[in-house]
Amino acid sequence: MSVMESVDVVVVGTGNAASCAALAAKEAGAAVLLVDAASEDDRGGNTAYAGGQMRVAFNGVDDLTKVIADLTDEDIRNTDFGTYTASEFFDDMARVTQYRCHSELVEYVIDNSLDTLVWLRSKGVRFEAAFGRQASKVDGRMKFWGGLPCIVWGGGAGLIDALHARAKKDGIRTLYETPAVGLLRDANRVTGITVLHKGETREIRAKAVVLACGGFEANAEMRARYLGPNWDLAKVRGTRFNTGAGLRMALDAGARSYGHWSCAHSSCWELNAPEYGDPIVKGAYQKHSYPFGVMVNADGNRFVDEGADFQTLTYARFGREVLAQPGLFAWQVFDQRAIPLLRETYRIRQVTQVQAATLEELASKMEGVNADGFLKTMREFNRAAPADEAPLNASVKDGLGTKGLALPKSNWARPIDRGPFEAYAVTAGITFTFGGVKITTNAEVEDDAGRPIPGLFTAGEMVGGLFYHNYPSGTGLTCGAVFGRTAGRSAASFAKSM
Repeated sequence: MSVMESVDVVVVGTGNAASCAALAAKEAGAAVLLVDAASEDDRGGNTAYAGGQMRVAFNGVDDLTKVIADLTDEDIRNTDFGTYTASEFFDDMARVTQYRCHSELVEYVIDNSLDTLVWLRSKGVRFEAAFGRQASKVDGRMKFWGGLPCIVWGGGAGLIDALHARAKKDGIRTLYETPAVGLLRDANRVTGITVLHKGETREIRAKAVVLACGGFEANAEMRARYLGPNWDLAKVRGTRFNTGAGLRMALDAGARSYGHWSCAHSSCWELNAPEYGDPIVKGAYQKHSYPFGVMVNADGNRFVDEGADFQTLTYARFGREVLAQPGLFAWQVFDQRAIPLLRETYRIRQVTQVQAATLEELASKMEGVNADGFLKTMREFNRAAPADEAPLNASVKDGLGTKGLALPKSNWARPIDRGPFEAYAVTAGITFTFGGVKITTNAEVEDDAGRPIPGLFTAGEMVGGLFYHNYPSGTGLTCGAVFGRTAGRSAASFAKSM
């Protein structure tokens, strides 16, 4: 087998975590090469399909101005950005993961979140305030909620463009359409990777390897094996190239499997979306305004507490709930109290939607739904919802819940009785898988004995132990950037020691 390249650090992947690793390794003085199974047009992994929000710990607007370059004095005067402290960030991570997340890894992400976003800005990434997604007008001022004021300009695609523009400027080369298929090892350490390039198996020799090529969400067989029945039928929200190859390579090299392998980030997704992510529509297939309405299954029954929390803290598990319903679909139902609050993703052309003047007419139009069951559910819900005329306010959990229902709606409950009505059909869209490999806070991959495998580092979706059961919105990009940057630094340091 011929040697194709020899470098200090080879990074597998071209998404957020991989790009941060490459830039950090180059910054530390290493000769770096990126390789990816995708073509240049399809580069960026799941990051290219992401909305671009990044969760960050901050103690006030002064911290945010270090990240968001174009905050004006008027923006600051007219906006309540609040704070999102490290302890609040940790509490959210702990609570949504049912207190299973690895505390040391999570604390490392949180403690490095602000500095990493500032570093990204220094690399040419442009941030803006997420006014259109995470802020509502309260008493004449915009008020942020959910701990997510920062979003990358241009979303995930904008993040990829910025990172790769900087990589090109820094002289980092990328080999596309070159899938990594194995790790090279000698008796002491990882010494490179095996790739397929133009139909030939070749070797890339490296003093250190960073694996950052995603989970197994695009692999139907692995989804069924690890996540369970019907997961092979889930829509893939992002790239078709995250097939678990990096995880297989790491495990074959003795890495310790870690994290919640039977769970994944999955959300309510347009029922008739394509099998894989659409590079044009991207995340607009998502349907996350359910806290202001109800969701019903084929029997016409509700099956989740739509108002359990802010949607940023529930949306990543509700896809799993939809996939468990008869027919693997649900309908989201709204009246005129809620319709003005629906996100722009409900107004795209590629949407399965029905409208009606009455609930009875709506029931006849929702394909696959038992009309009698639905109308019974709506009568019971409307009797149980508080007759409160306070407008729906997305920025606070209002505590207005149903009374007497076996399955409550804890917040934002109002009678759904103001026509005309709208309903949207959804299924499960899988974003990324939670199972991965165990790493140290230096992004070193550990073996089953808890020892780092010399020369092997990882970041991004391949890191296990961060997410269990659920996921706080915006955390994935932050974790990927923090551990990507760390992996690049650690890999460069290891390469120098060789």
